[in-house]
Amino acid sequence: MDKDENVIVTVKVPKSLHDELALRVSEGERSRFIREAIIEKLQKTPRPDKILELEKKIRRLQEEIAQIKRSLADLEILTYDKEINPHIFCIDEIDHKIVDYLLHYRGATTSEISKAIKVNRWLILSRLKRIKSRSEKQLGKPIVEYYSRLRYGKIKAWWINEEIIER
Repeated sequence: MDKDENVIVTVKVPKSLHDELALRVSEGERSRFIREAIIEKLQKTPRPDKILELEKKIRRLQEEIAQIKRSLADLEILTYDKEINPHIFCIDEIDHKIVDYLLHYRGATTSEISKAIKVNRWLILSRLKRIKSRSEKQLGKPIVEYYSRLRYGKIKAWWINEEIIER
């Protein structure tokens, strides 16, 4: 940057900042000081093209991770004679509690699950949708399904997909 042609930049700053600059940096050194501060700040700020490149890498890595998870799910299917461990689609303890509840009762409404594990039912709903999406992406079929009609005495309930989960 030393060999670049210099241009003049006018900047409006608060008076208090200007007064502080005048106290700390002598008059002949202010331009150099401000120039170095700008250069230092620019070095810490990522370039937009670098950000786009990183976003592409992240997207590619996410796709590769999804492929690896699908492969691992396939291996698990082969290893356990088509019995799938539904917990492989859980991210945290809440997900595990939801899946445990559904495995025990085979199906439940979000209200029933929320009372049992003491979590907001909207959180339960979003987690069930996420588990469904994740399992559908990896297995081709969801491990949990929603039925709005009456099934085994429950209306608008989530059920473990018994075709996939054999106990």
